[in-house]
Amino acid sequence: MNRESGVRDVIELKEAFDRDTPEARRKALLPFLWSTVAEKGQLFGDAGDEVKVTNGRNFSYPGYNEILTGWADPGIDSNNKFPNANVTVLEWLNRMEEFRYHVAAYGSWDVFPFILNRWRSKVRVHAAWKPPAGRHLSEEERLVAKLMRESPHLWEECSFDTFTFHSALGYLKRRRPRVLYLALGETDEWAHAGRYDQYLHAAHRVDGYLKTLWETVQSLPEYRDKTTIIVTTDHGRGGAPVEWKSHGAKVTGSDRIWVAVMGPDTAPRRPESHGNPTASGRALTQGQVASTLAAFLGLDYRSFAPRAAPPIAGVFPANIQAR
Repeated sequence: MNRESGVRDVIELKEAFDRDTPEARRKALLPFLWSTVAEKGQLFGDAGDEVKVTNGRNFSYPGYNEILTGWADPGIDSNNKFPNANVTVLEWLNRMEEFRYHVAAYGSWDVFPFILNRWRSKVRVHAAWKPPAGRHLSEEERLVAKLMRESPHLWEECSFDTFTFHSALGYLKRRRPRVLYLALGETDEWAHAGRYDQYLHAAHRVDGYLKTLWETVQSLPEYRDKTTIIVTTDHGRGGAPVEWKSHGAKVTGSDRIWVAVMGPDTAPRRPESHGNPTASGRALTQGQVASTLAAFLGLDYRSFAPRAAPPIAGVFPANIQAR
């Protein structure tokens, strides 16, 4: 927290997030994650615990492909806008009768239509600065659309997370999808810009969005006590004092990520397991997210995609895991 890291008001930022211990600092920055998800669910990737990207690129398109297909494709070596030849777990689900037209994706980055290959997959993909549209929008969605049209674009390729989140939340409440994928991007943009203050504020807002999302699903009978949230990231970042601004194959630490899981089928990990690699005895990978998502729906994604990494053991009961 200093001016060399782009902090405009050091005193204000320290008042918001600086505390005497790492445990207190992380709860100040991400209160919902550390006070609710970590206590009621399972959190992997804390100090000593390990979750790794396996694609070797450590940037966005390869990472999102690995999350959504379950495996690292060496042919994806850029963030260019090309339709993904690989079938994601969202497309696989959308092909099934019970999930068709009940799978949706909202992302702040304008490459998501290509990552999810919306032209082939037929998954509803709402990305970047595209406002909510349609004849049956809720008042909430209409307001978001109006604000998006009237707002300046700081980044042409990435919208503000508040628009992405509230567009997705409005759709969730109106259409009640079975599966909703939400991808936010401001933390990455602010880090690349070297603005550590805005980086922390963006992360804090995401924590608030997760809290709102969880409270919303718990307020709706279709979702209450029947919904799991899985949270992860497409890549890590380098360390202080400079490399936190970047990531990639040559940036040490940017292959380290984290995963959080919370829902009615997930028993909490023992408090001492957070940050203690001997508690679980496992090293997880980014590619396990796709199979884990499918397993919560009682489905075996690897029967379709044998290259996909296995589900995360221990986040659901054995009778679900065996199916």
